[in-house]
Amino acid sequence: MQACQYNATVKAHSPERLYLPMDEKDSAAEETWQSSADSPTGAPTATTPPASSTAGRSPAEWITLALSTFVLLAIVALVLYDWQLTRNIPPAFRVEITEATRLTEGRYYVPFTLKNTGGRIARTVQVIAELHLTDGNDETGEQQFDFLSGNERKKGGFVFEHNPKSGDLIVRVASFGLP
Repeated sequence: MQACQYNATVKAHSPERLYLPMDEKDSAAEETWQSSADSPTGAPTATTPPASSTAGRSPAEWITLALSTFVLLAIVALVLYDWQLTRNIPPAFRVEITEATRLTEGRYYVPFTLKNTGGRIARTVQVIAELHLTDGNDETGEQQFDFLSGNERKKGGFVFEHNPKSGDLIVRVASFGLP
């Protein structure tokens, strides 16, 4: 007979299995000794049985798991709701003069904001500004935006030689393409 480190004895060719005592503080070191008949070399071998996955979870871990699962599901639900709500709305545009016209080096700068109020993407959005003056001199400006997603805003500006306040300024979207 040979002595083991756990004060258990194992017979060389014993077919029965011995279970060694386990320290309650060290559950990770739980081992089961198999008999030598099960081993290809004839020597006793140690195996670790599968641990129960729910045995070591504290209430704080369960609460954290529940909260993180709820947050993840809420984000997925909001993304799906937004996608469902805006997926079939075609592009629509709103152009606003956002700031006061400024005079720099003899030219008038008119800043604007373009917003796609629709849900779908628009490509090659063309914005035109027409300044109709009272003396018959008209000026035009043109901007082109390559890409504008749903509910996206982009800023731009037009430059005129005459004061836009002295005439009628019209800023509008002239055309756009779909991807």
